[in-house]
Amino acid sequence: MTDPGRPVTGYPAPPPPATNGYAYPYAAHPQPNQPAYFNVAGNPNHYPNPYPNQQRATFLRRIFAIFIGCIIIFGTIVFIMWLVLRPQVPQFRVQTLTLANFNLTSNSMISGNWNAGFTVRNPNSKITLYYDHVEAAVFYKSESIAVTTLPPFVQGKKNETTVTATLVSLSEYFNDRNGINSDRARGTVDFNLRMVARVKFKAGAWWTRRRILRIYCPNLSVGVSANSSAGSLTGGSKNCRVGL
Repeated sequence: MTDPGRPVTGYPAPPPPATNGYAYPYAAHPQPNQPAYFNVAGNPNHYPNPYPNQQRATFLRRIFAIFIGCIIIFGTIVFIMWLVLRPQVPQFRVQTLTLANFNLTSNSMISGNWNAGFTVRNPNSKITLYYDHVEAAVFYKSESIAVTTLPPFVQGKKNETTVTATLVSLSEYFNDRNGINSDRARGTVDFNLRMVARVKFKAGAWWTRRRILRIYCPNLSVGVSANSSAGSLTGGSKNCRVGL
């Protein structure tokens, strides 16, 4: 027989017996001084999120993933455009270089007129080049003698342009007087030409930002003796080094 005092399994236990005539529930009612949390609807079972740092970390990870994704997309677009356009730097070549009114005084004051003729070739078949500022200088070894600015010009696709530069020195102080006089005694003086150009590349509606071209044309031998004030380039035309 079943014990009548034992609760049936699967059913709630009977309430606790009353004491002094009063029966208490299983869970006590919150006291007035205890905090209660309610959501907007007044639900007392709602509590603040115990993981705010975890949500913030998740948000930062998403922002970082979006940023990396944008970089990858942009890099892919640039790479595809490079594959399609294959941009190349222009080619510079010194065709002529003449010197006139050359003089170097005993107190190291140098003067003269240098006239240089270049051919500039755009090797790109899909890109037009816009030169908006070109500066040229003539050097003896590493010492600058004269500087000038060339007018801007445009080069079409597969175009070859002739550019001239006139550089004038009017009684500029020159440090290496002995070196240049030694070269004149041998009959030739080696000059260097350097150019800096701001160039933009354009293909259809695509433009690049301005790029800086650095052109270096070394060891340009000019036949000028100690008793002469004029001379011209010897040994034929010379290629220049071009870099971005």
